[in-house]
Amino acid sequence: MNPKQVFLSVLIFGVAGLLLFMYLQVWAEEQHTGRLEKRREQKGASETTGRIQERFANQKSKFHMPEDLKKKKENLLNSGRPTRVLTKASQSQVEDQAYRSIERHQEAKTPFKKSNEMSWPLVIHPLNKSLAKDNKWKKIDETQEKRRSFLQEFCKKYGGVSHPQSQLFHVVSRIYVEDKHKILYCEVPKAGCSNWKRVLMVLNGLASSTYNISHDAVHYGKHLKTLDSFDLKGIHMRLNTYVKAVFVRDPMERLVSAFRDKFEHPNSYYHPVFGRAIIKKYRPNACAEDLNNGSGVKFKEFVHYLLDVHRPVGMDIHWEKVSKLCYPCLISYDFVGKFETLEEDANYFLQLIGAPKGLKFPNFKDRHSSDERTSAQVVRQYLKDLSGAERQLIYDFYYLDYLMFNYTTPHL
Repeated sequence: MNPKQVFLSVLIFGVAGLLLFMYLQVWAEEQHTGRLEKRREQKGASETTGRIQERFANQKSKFHMPEDLKKKKENLLNSGRPTRVLTKASQSQVEDQAYRSIERHQEAKTPFKKSNEMSWPLVIHPLNKSLAKDNKWKKIDETQEKRRSFLQEFCKKYGGVSHPQSQLFHVVSRIYVEDKHKILYCEVPKAGCSNWKRVLMVLNGLASSTYNISHDAVHYGKHLKTLDSFDLKGIHMRLNTYVKAVFVRDPMERLVSAFRDKFEHPNSYYHPVFGRAIIKKYRPNACAEDLNNGSGVKFKEFVHYLLDVHRPVGMDIHWEKVSKLCYPCLISYDFVGKFETLEEDANYFLQLIGAPKGLKFPNFKDRHSSDERTSAQVVRQYLKDLSGAERQLIYDFYYLDYLMFNYTTPHL
């Protein structure tokens, strides 16, 4: 090998070695930078949380309970019913939680694609009452107008900025569609939703009678479409032209009803998924059998789970807030029914949409028919096991639902 070839070989190996060294140096710097960025993100998230908390502290004074609700609450407290008077400090905590709930609707935490956005709220449409002129509906109609006006005024005052953005497909995921009569129904579990789905199936021509539809067919048959199954154009068209209905219930009664249904009867899903986790975290010295099967959850343990910000398992639609299921200040509902007057409200609604004359809202209990229905009296029996502070915290948790739908008897 002559000197020229030796020189070229050494030069090639030298250049290769230099390139390898430079690559390793860059890789090491990227790794180091990545670790620094991760630390900055964690620090930034912590600082952001701090700024948000400071902002809530500075702005929560802007949220005030409506004067009419204040008067109603004062009347309730002076009525002689067993209740706990809210202290100044606890009232501040209640208003702070309500403000935070409203803030979560006002501000999108992450930007969404334009194709997945729309402006809120939608315009509320007057109901067509030409099919319900009978005088027997007059009182129900007056009540309905008051509910709609109350919710509409509440949302104008406290429901958000003029044109907030939210993820459309998530917002409409609980809304069922019946195209024949142009109905949108937002499902609120434990507020008559099973029988409402039966009615929608009959209206849609999927069944001849509400009494011939089983519980499993209602909830697992997938006969009905939800609004998020349509494309953006279809969703927008239906939201702006169909009659939108929501049926709600006193939050405390709804909570107790959900507990009785899911934890006091055998259940192959709620016991192993929720029951095990609840017993493990909130029952000291739990026996192996209870930890294994998840049965026998006590109401007090269930409440501890509900109020725990570090829940061992997530929320469930059966006890989720209506404000997070149906977004009443984003979607302008044309009809607001209540479980407490379910049959008369539902039958009036069926008149309004031109349902077949023979179709009436079913009044049978969907499951556990031998059990007493969950009423205010039943709720009081369950609340006996809770302290006054625990009852207050449940009320605080559902505070926005109490306000939006004008429920003012929280069983405190």
